[in-house]
Amino acid sequence: MATTTEPAQPTTDPPPPTVDPTIDDLPFDEALAQLQRTVAELEAGGQPLEQAIALYERGVALQARCERLIGDAQLRVQQLVARAGGALETRDVTTDDGTDPPIG
Repeated sequence: MATTTEPAQPTTDPPPPTVDPTIDDLPFDEALAQLQRTVAELEAGGQPLEQAIALYERGVALQARCERLIGDAQLRVQQLVARAGGALETRDVTTDDGTDPPIG
């Protein structure tokens, strides 16, 4: 009685989770809120490893989105200020003392 063995099937890992492409469309407040929820969920723990990794990847993408939006905002805050005679100058505006800079 000969026994036949079937060839071993190659195991295929599931495809890596993809980060939600709509993250790039989120406004800052929503991206930050989602980032905070994602971090809280990771800190709470209890997820299977794959889910924790997917949450971590989402958190990284949300952080990158927030950083891009903050960088864009910083560039916008470098205001062009009209001086006497019509010349323009770029001025970096910071609010280290907690007050808003004058506009205009």
